[in-house]
Amino acid sequence: MTQSTINDPAPHPTRFSIFLLLTCGLGMWTTSTSATELRVGVFDVDASPPVGSPLAYDPTQGVETPLSLRGIVILGADQPIVLCAVDWIGIGNGGQTIFRSRLASAAGTIPARVAVHALHQHDAPKCDFDVDQLLYESDFPNEGSNPVFARQVIRRAADALRVATTSAQPVSHIGIGMAEIEKVASNRRILGPDGNVKFTRWTKTVDAAIRAMPVGTIDPKLRMVSFWNGSQPLAVLSYYATHPQSYYRTGLANPDFPGLARNARQITTGVPHIHFNGAGGNIGAGKWNDGAHKNRQILADRVASGMKQAWE
Repeated sequence: MTQSTINDPAPHPTRFSIFLLLTCGLGMWTTSTSATELRVGVFDVDASPPVGSPLAYDPTQGVETPLSLRGIVILGADQPIVLCAVDWIGIGNGGQTIFRSRLASAAGTIPARVAVHALHQHDAPKCDFDVDQLLYESDFPNEGSNPVFARQVIRRAADALRVATTSAQPVSHIGIGMAEIEKVASNRRILGPDGNVKFTRWTKTVDAAIRAMPVGTIDPKLRMVSFWNGSQPLAVLSYYATHPQSYYRTGLANPDFPGLARNARQITTGVPHIHFNGAGGNIGAGKWNDGAHKNRQILADRVASGMKQAWE
């Protein structure tokens, strides 16, 4: 990982442009921050649902590996920026509105400077207060999600963010890293000679012939941004594009292989690690996953290896 000092009058253009790309991609960058003004704080709360709460497809029977809501607050010359990643399948409509409003208030900023991102694991809850209201009015309460639980998580996140804002540490350097992830992502839609979809390579692809088809068009790179106070790392942000499933519909909440990789790197480095993943669109692990449960850890290890290379 390369480092660029905040007050360097002429940072390396490639490193600087990558940083701007990663940060501006969330619409959250201010260019007026100076070295003495830039600070970051991190927050992390449990986001695991109680037994009986809806997951994406099934009721929660238990928690296999805790889900987390973790984020970073960046304080500088302008209003604070909050980047938050949640181990849920989705946060939409009223869920986004309430999440961003409460976090903005906690950080002393405006909702437009708050990004709330769901990693899209399937054995995980969703949050959409507008849909919840419609279901309630149609006599289907708690079918979409558990709004009481979701609001509790939002309150805990806001409380943790207030602490992170007041205890934010100075940033002297920004680190940039990148590495190729091997044997994780692949295209889901396999085109035939006529350009139409001939096969769909699902997250779990049992058919060996379909798994053997080419990877297709993916972005194999994991990208990493880190914040430092001198030689002390403060936080790591990582980005990698793939549908984050190995297997699911177990009834046991878990962050699947991207979350396991992130957790492993945080334990190894001792540095708060916030990972951004998303649904991945036409990208999933189907080429490398026949649904065997052992593949979850194999995929997690491959992503963690890329994270390690990007860090180093």
